[in-house]
Amino acid sequence: MAMAGFYRRLLPSPPAIDFASPEGKQLFVEAIQNGTMEGFYRLISYFQTQSEPAYCGLASLSMVLNSLAIDPGRKWKGPWRWFDESMLDCCEPLEKVKAKGISFGKVVCLAHCAGAKVEAYRTNHCNIDDFRKHLVRCSTSDDCHMISSYHRGTFKQTGTGHFSPIGGYHAERDMALILDVARFKYPPHWVPLTLLWEAMDSIDEATGQHRGFMLISRPHTEPGMLYTLSCRHESWLGIAKYLVDDVPLLLKSEDLKDVHALLSVIFSSLPSDFGEFIKWVAEVRRQDDGGKSLSQEEKGRLAVKGEVLKQVQETGLFKHVAEFLYSANSCCKNMPIVSQKDDLPQIAASVCCQGAEILAGKSSSSGGYCCRETCVKCLEATEEKSVTLVSGTVVNGRSEQGLDVLVPSSQTKPSCCGHGPSSCIRMYPAGNDVITALLLALPPKTWSGIKEGKLSQEIASLVSTQNLPVLLQEEVLHLRRQLYLLKRCQENKVEEDLGSPLT
Repeated sequence: MAMAGFYRRLLPSPPAIDFASPEGKQLFVEAIQNGTMEGFYRLISYFQTQSEPAYCGLASLSMVLNSLAIDPGRKWKGPWRWFDESMLDCCEPLEKVKAKGISFGKVVCLAHCAGAKVEAYRTNHCNIDDFRKHLVRCSTSDDCHMISSYHRGTFKQTGTGHFSPIGGYHAERDMALILDVARFKYPPHWVPLTLLWEAMDSIDEATGQHRGFMLISRPHTEPGMLYTLSCRHESWLGIAKYLVDDVPLLLKSEDLKDVHALLSVIFSSLPSDFGEFIKWVAEVRRQDDGGKSLSQEEKGRLAVKGEVLKQVQETGLFKHVAEFLYSANSCCKNMPIVSQKDDLPQIAASVCCQGAEILAGKSSSSGGYCCRETCVKCLEATEEKSVTLVSGTVVNGRSEQGLDVLVPSSQTKPSCCGHGPSSCIRMYPAGNDVITALLLALPPKTWSGIKEGKLSQEIASLVSTQNLPVLLQEEVLHLRRQLYLLKRCQENKVEEDLGSPLT
């Protein structure tokens, strides 16, 4: 019996010019000589074919993120951290993308959540001259790459909406090189820039919004090193709404006199499963991969995380949060999600199970993993610093494997509000600093409705990002942008308000 199928498509030419054709090669050589192919070399080094017919947006983004050498912060397979389409699942379920593709706004959201700096433009918020200027900018450097969202029909190609990175520009002929990630269908090809603009200047029927392009670059410092917001858990929809919409209304409606009363209003109305929304990032490795020593890379990452943790604990807001949580847990039992004291072995056991699932290539918990035992110890990172390492044995059916969790920590002297001994102790991320980071990340307008003038001034000083050290400032602003995008997702408005750059 015959089996129906397709083996590639004939590239309609004109209007496109096959990259590997004699004319395409000539365009390539001339563009190199004119210096407008600088971004091509990194892109071509990580060029990939989309693994699913509807994964063009995910393939384009993972290709660009790897080209920019952005660390995903979690492992892909074995000990390797690497962006793959299967890891880009925080803003849209992969099954939904596989069935229906992904929108322009959701790709922007994914790029940001992955740690990139993003400038997104829809064609109804800019013009062709702006597009050409940005294309030249990306083509003459290797630290910025462009992803275009366009309609294939404009090029007489089969299919509709599509994403692909732009690999270069030929100024004299005014042509752009599309590195088509659907390589099973069409090869890389040159197209007239005016025609590419026309293909982008079309309406995505799924969203009713114009298509466009985005510029993706590497941030000056790695954001999201210690804290991240999660939209994997079903509760994130309600929590995002609570933080952005409900908290300002609550603060405006209450007659608050001090910071303790303000925190009480916020925490007493927290949605259930709040603890699933903001996480601190632990690193998991197989014991066979790491042994008893830390690599220079691991030492460097843990040093940065430890410094961020230290900077959080040195803020004035942290002291208020710690005091409130201590008093709340001393006099009532209904705030387990904001406990200022977390059980490290229990947390590590959970992280070990999650790590085992990730290393096994599973994106969600199957419930088949359990951590049989954990052991907490210290490893020397440098002559002055040590890190906390939690070893665990994870069991899944008849198989078991040993995993290590590398925990960021900071040595600090607690205040007199009941943290523990008066001497310096080693502290790892816990409820008090995690919540402090989230409160710092709330939009500034959150606090604008506070009636009491003195309290309003005090809060403004406590939450001001201008007073924060650079590392913590980057961390907080990254969380704030994450919260903004997640809130737009909650409102189904992530496709809007992207006409101006999202930076």
